[in-house]
Amino acid sequence: MRVVIQRVSSARVTIHDKVVASIQQGLLLLVGIEEQDTSEDVLWLSSKVTNLRIFSDENKVMNLSVKDIKGEIVVVSQFTLHAATKKGNRPSYIKAARPETAIPLYEDFIYQLENQLEKKIQTGVFGAYMQVALVNDGPVTIIIDSRNKE
Repeated sequence: MRVVIQRVSSARVTIHDKVVASIQQGLLLLVGIEEQDTSEDVLWLSSKVTNLRIFSDENKVMNLSVKDIKGEIVVVSQFTLHAATKKGNRPSYIKAARPETAIPLYEDFIYQLENQLEKKIQTGVFGAYMQVALVNDGPVTIIIDSRNKE
């Protein structure tokens, strides 16, 4: 699994001019799932995301997690995170998981985040054409891949 984490002061997801998710301070997560991803990837990544200390403490040091600040999370599926661009100019998405593999892992990832934060996680709609708007706070953007554990 690959996730792009953006620390935000606000974010929203719109589909057909209807806002389907909206948060204030917290994280916008763009999540891409590969065919070989498993529930182990989900558990590792959800724990890493909720405990990642990227929010400032009283001394302006990034020392607090989204859990610590009682922040919100919005999750958006994004298969294009697994684009292969080595050959030619048209990306290949051969590494991205098919829906029958990706959807259960995506839903489990959301479930694990909700359990760890003890609150509802907002989401886009898997596979839908979405507009994602955000105010990146910092800016802080981090990419984590469960294959590399980095």
